[in-house]
Amino acid sequence: MEPLEQIEERLAHLIRTVDELSDTVARQDQEIALLTRRVTMLMEREASREAEGSGGVVLGDEKPPHY
Repeated sequence: MEPLEQIEERLAHLIRTVDELSDTVARQDQEIALLTRRVTMLMEREASREAEGSGGVVLGDEKPPHY
C-alpha cells in the first residue's frame, strides 16, 4: 500500500471516529439537560415542601405524623 493510500485510509477512520464521538457527545448533552431539569424540579419541590413545614423528616424517637 502506498503512503498516500495509508494516509487516506487513516483519515477515513479518523473522520468516522470523530462523527461517532460527536453523536455520543450530542446524546450525552441531551441526557444531561434532561437530568438537570429533573434535579431542578425535585429541588424546587423539596424547597416548597420544607416551606410548608411538611418535610417529613423524622428525628430520633419521633413518630411520623401518620401515627
